[in-house]
Amino acid sequence: MISTYTAKYTKIGSGYMGQLIEWPEVVTEGRTLEECREMLQDALQEMVLAYREQKKGIPIGR
Repeated sequence: MISTYTAKYTKIGSGYMGQLIEWPEVVTEGRTLEECREMLQDALQEMVLAYREQKKGIPIGR
């Protein structure tokens, strides 16, 4: 099953912070918006793997 998540980006002093609205534990920072987007995708993949290993329910996107 493929889910789509909504990302929120905030400009911060060191660049950008990205966080998923439906899964706020998935958060990261990047120097540029593009870097932040790439890092957020990676953080999501890592979080999905961690939740599966721990047999936790993965929050459903939209």
